[in-house]
Amino acid sequence: MDAKARLARKRSLVERELDRLLSPQDSLLHEAMRYAVLSGGKRFRPLLLLSAGACFGAEEKMLLPFACGLELIHSYSLVHDDLPSMDDDDTRRGKPSCHKAYGEAIALLAGDGLLTLAFEVMASAPVPRPLLPQKEEVIAETARLAGPSGMIEGQFLDISTPAEAWTEGRLQVMILKKTGALIMASVRAGAVLGSARASALEAVTQYGKYLGLAFQIRDDLQDVLAGHAQAGPQGPNYAAFLDARKAKRTMKEYIREALRALERESLWSPDLCYLASLLDRIKD
Repeated sequence: MDAKARLARKRSLVERELDRLLSPQDSLLHEAMRYAVLSGGKRFRPLLLLSAGACFGAEEKMLLPFACGLELIHSYSLVHDDLPSMDDDDTRRGKPSCHKAYGEAIALLAGDGLLTLAFEVMASAPVPRPLLPQKEEVIAETARLAGPSGMIEGQFLDISTPAEAWTEGRLQVMILKKTGALIMASVRAGAVLGSARASALEAVTQYGKYLGLAFQIRDDLQDVLAGHAQAGPQGPNYAAFLDARKAKRTMKEYIREALRALERESLWSPDLCYLASLLDRIKD
């Protein structure tokens, strides 16, 4: 089975488990939570977690609750980011965003529900007794990287930084927090649950860091190429702030750096390499 087929199988596994965790109930709130999670999505973060864990021999069944927990956190962040008080987006994945479909109050509660459910799922995940310290570490680190020193601070920087104050360096800091933090949490969780040695964990962390930067630049490039962001020094769209060509070169270099981080520790993972290669599939 090649990497593409393995990842498709893993994604199907994640989809089934998310559907189970968000089983239909006679509740508009639960309907909104299902809508937010099960209306599409690449499941990039769960796939990173499962693939990183596989590098170190962690059992897929044990990793799955943590993979789904990361996706629930990601989904909650999208619901809240789309709100009028934040990024004010009316669509998500080609459909009305959660607040357009259910109203702002229910969308806010749906996001809250997904966040708290994520930690319930991870906290109740069964792991072998010797791995209980690793489980505790993963939950604590996920909270830190998703919280006010990670993803939430990245969103704060996004909405609070004046347009004239953006620099390339500030954009990178914002991206590493808003997008990169949860990607790093995903690969680190898989590695920690696989009891990776310290140097291998650092290599995986560097992979996640550079992949997070490349991921956001790719999204920004797609917006520019689709005409949703105008080129010029406006930010916080990275590609618009710099120049689409320079942004694409930078994205490619970050992808190479991500793969070099794995190579330096001889962590050959066709699945992690394939996930990185997906980011480079942008037409000029």
